[in-house]
Amino acid sequence: MGAVLKARDLARPEFKANPYPFYARLRKEEPVVRVSSVMVKGWLVTRYDDGVAVFKDPRISMDVTAKLPYIPRFASPILDHMLNRDPPDHTRLRSLVSKAFTPRRIEGLRGRVQRVCDDLLGAVRPGAPFDLVRDYALPVPLTVISEMLGIPEGDRRRFHTLARGALSIGAPTRLADVAFALPHLWLVMRYFRKLFADRRAQPGDDLVSALVQAEDAGDRLTERELMGMSLLLLLAGYETTINLIASGALALLEHPAQRARFVEDPSLSASAVEEVLRFTSPLEMTPPRVAREDLAIGSVTIRRGELLSVVVGSANRDETQFPEPDVFDITRDPNRHLSFGQGIHFCLGAPLARMEGAIALTTLFRRFPALRLALPASALRWRKLLPLRGLEALPVLV
Repeated sequence: MGAVLKARDLARPEFKANPYPFYARLRKEEPVVRVSSVMVKGWLVTRYDDGVAVFKDPRISMDVTAKLPYIPRFASPILDHMLNRDPPDHTRLRSLVSKAFTPRRIEGLRGRVQRVCDDLLGAVRPGAPFDLVRDYALPVPLTVISEMLGIPEGDRRRFHTLARGALSIGAPTRLADVAFALPHLWLVMRYFRKLFADRRAQPGDDLVSALVQAEDAGDRLTERELMGMSLLLLLAGYETTINLIASGALALLEHPAQRARFVEDPSLSASAVEEVLRFTSPLEMTPPRVAREDLAIGSVTIRRGELLSVVVGSANRDETQFPEPDVFDITRDPNRHLSFGQGIHFCLGAPLARMEGAIALTTLFRRFPALRLALPASALRWRKLLPLRGLEALPVLV
């Protein structure tokens, strides 16, 4: 190949519909490839083993703040969270937040997630238009993370609109993305500042109250860290889970034999979710990292200061790791996909996302055994957003 990939081409909805043949070519011919956007240049890592190495290499830093000069000062707290920190700061921040994601606390949410799914599907009228993204995949995780953060019910849809508008600030492919995102981000941050003040005055049983009061060996979150962590938890807490539920439903609808096994054997729900995570890769590309020093990945030298990202959507289809990688198999075992990363930055919310995905998909197909697509899969629209792979809408008939 030899050419530098354009980020805008990788974000096109037509590409998102089926990027996997292109990824297979990259893994074979140019597994570490240059990529550029109007904002930054860097490298994409497409093979599984190389991706694991990137996740675990201490010579690669998560602190890319200096490499994203297009983010104005008012918005800079969006980078002040644990995913953009290295030890010891990462260790400190993760320990402060991890108290909200203990297995016991996550398991305590199971009944609430089930009730949300039941209520949403109970409102669906047979024969009426039903968008599985808007009416189900979105409100399930949005309700859960909003309740965890303490965002009042009446604010949630508006908050979702603002948060989704702000999302492209993290990986813009054109100047217009930044111009569009900044006003949304400003409003989201203004909302959070008011919420912080409210929780300081009147703490509740929610995550923002816990973060405001967080203390570990005398340590607390700074105001910037509090904002950064809240934004991270909001966006990471539901955007990828929307994709997990919607893309998982689509995968099951497109594979009738797998769907039948899923419906007939509830014990397969956990392994089915793992296969959805691998097969659809809701987070298609990791946030960028930066090389602390010159290093080699395969035959390519990454220079000190250069950015690199792991293409999870490619690594999860690597034929050296997964037999028949393009086959959707809900009984696949082992299934060591990279959708939650590896190493010290392994996704803190992975148990919650897995539980939400399993309950949402199991309840959906149990409630509507005759569920089918309302239009051909080839006509579905995919979101134009570089790091994520998700549907704009998923019209279905019940």
